[in-house]
Amino acid sequence: MKKNSKILLSDDEMPRQWYNIVADMPNKPMPPLHPATKQPVGPEDLAAVFPMELIKQEVSSERYIDIPEEVLDLYTAFRPSPMFRAFNLEKSLGTKSKIYYKYEGGNYSGSHKANTALPQAYYNKMEGIKRITTETGAGQWGSAMSFACHHFGLELLVFMVKVSYNQKPGRKLLMNTYNAKVVASPSTMTVAGRKVLELDPDSPGSLGIAISEAMEVAVQDPYTKYALGSVLNHVILHQTIIGQEALLQMEKAGDYPDVVIGCFGGGSNFSGIAFPFLREKLLHGKNIRLVAVEPASCPKLTKGKFMYDFGDSAGMTPLLPMYTLGHNFMPEKIHAGGLRYHGAGVIVSQLLKDGFIEAKAKMQRECFEAGVLFARTEGILPAPESTYAIAGALDEARKADMEGVSRTILFNLSGHGHFDISAYEKYFENNLPDHELTTAEIDDALSKINIPV
Repeated sequence: MKKNSKILLSDDEMPRQWYNIVADMPNKPMPPLHPATKQPVGPEDLAAVFPMELIKQEVSSERYIDIPEEVLDLYTAFRPSPMFRAFNLEKSLGTKSKIYYKYEGGNYSGSHKANTALPQAYYNKMEGIKRITTETGAGQWGSAMSFACHHFGLELLVFMVKVSYNQKPGRKLLMNTYNAKVVASPSTMTVAGRKVLELDPDSPGSLGIAISEAMEVAVQDPYTKYALGSVLNHVILHQTIIGQEALLQMEKAGDYPDVVIGCFGGGSNFSGIAFPFLREKLLHGKNIRLVAVEPASCPKLTKGKFMYDFGDSAGMTPLLPMYTLGHNFMPEKIHAGGLRYHGAGVIVSQLLKDGFIEAKAKMQRECFEAGVLFARTEGILPAPESTYAIAGALDEARKADMEGVSRTILFNLSGHGHFDISAYEKYFENNLPDHELTTAEIDDALSKINIPV
């Protein structure tokens, strides 16, 4: 394999189906519950929020689900995405291990979020929906959904977490370019937003609050639906195009990873690259580790509690069985805005509970340090979220060297950081604080959950 070469697939090698890991899970996820009745939710309970085709995917146990031709055609503008062997990064570390990364930043949104934005907009359009509401943290999801909605002739209203709205004006402008309306959350537009502002006029916002606002608007109009960029089963399903391509690319490279790594907010990019490899472990006994890396300031996987909780702050979603810090938890204002979410996806939570995947938490400055090293060696400025995956990969390489072994490491570079220059500026100025959630803070956040199930 030539140094600095990238591993490509041709268009006709791109997978034509999404992979649903629920079909192969030894213990199926526990059902979401209706918050009033505490009974498992059915399709009719979700119909006010999602189009029926996405609801079917949400509850499906089929192993493979066909990708619609129109979505496949749109995918081919940026898929298959490239995989690289990080030779220069390996050299700078002096490691014996091999490091590969799958790069998802080469599309119109600059991140992996386009993989689910396009099918979500497509299914809504096919059911006659006119407008979509959504939330966004750092802005990658909002950017992805903005273009997708514009392509299909749908209006889009985006509630952007206020701290990111202020930190990343470029993301807002990109969404405006794609014809979306962007509102800083919490806002005065909704009951949920006004309640938060009454208690804290200077609230930095959170994904949980923004989800509440977007859902509140959606349920008021039969021609408006809500779209979520992570966490839910159908979102994770769409992202498995990443890992399926990665399997084929590793085969082309004549290699196979010992460990697969992704950063973790709600679970979409980690699941997208990891689940097809987990399938090989579950069905064919492949010896592989799958590691989710989250912020030490928002450690739901490593320090949260597995329980039923709401996916949003106002309690509008079904109760989800997941690792959570509490739906009212307010994360620290770290620059990895896409990782500032209080809970984890239901599927990921069950797999972690059963020991099929691993999780670790990292501090912000160490991750930015890893991101700068990666940019200087590999020539791609990573999104702050992606730096957590890079830091996790560096950990694995250094650990292997200390053990005197060589490992093959694959991580998902989920997006570029071109809209995050101000965060890197703060890092270079030594003005990027670390924050680790204490046990007392976690106990306090969890104590505020009062949901009898």
